[in-house]
Amino acid sequence: MPKVSTSDFRNGLTIMLNGDIYSITEFLHVKPGKGGAFVRTKLKGVVNGKVLDKTFRAGESVEAVRVERQNYQFLYREGDIYHFMHKETFEQIPIPVEKIERAQFLKENQDVQVVVHAENEEILFVELPEQVVLEVIETEPGLKGDTAQGGTKSAKLDSGASILVPLFINQGDLVKVNSKEGTYLERVKL
Repeated sequence: MPKVSTSDFRNGLTIMLNGDIYSITEFLHVKPGKGGAFVRTKLKGVVNGKVLDKTFRAGESVEAVRVERQNYQFLYREGDIYHFMHKETFEQIPIPVEKIERAQFLKENQDVQVVVHAENEEILFVELPEQVVLEVIETEPGLKGDTAQGGTKSAKLDSGASILVPLFINQGDLVKVNSKEGTYLERVKL
């Protein structure tokens, strides 16, 4: 595996640290008035999901891990196993729910990215798009005069997830959801 210096750090870079694969989610180069420069990072375990705060000395080298992102489409769920189809080869693969980030926002026929370790073809995780459009299947009815500035209520979505939405959202409405944070963004009009 190739070595990379801290000057090559960027968000999304995957590295090997203590035998585990981590993805850099945040980094900051710091040059204090006294002492040597360093890089403060926030790492997320690709396989184990652990989040670490790690500081590297400037110029320190770490092993980079080559990963590939492949486009797949979610087909159906069978218990804790989700089935996906490659968008170009039409090959179908089963993936356990543990390897799917935010599976509660996944619905049939949705496009996702499957991240694969390039050297041994191991599936590391499935990544949903940052924003997904889902239908509200259950919520209390909205009342005339409810505004976007008002309160919120709970709504169940067609993917099975529950989120808080503004009072004016009704059953059958389409809503855009931030899948990373599980928050309502806006109502979608067709």
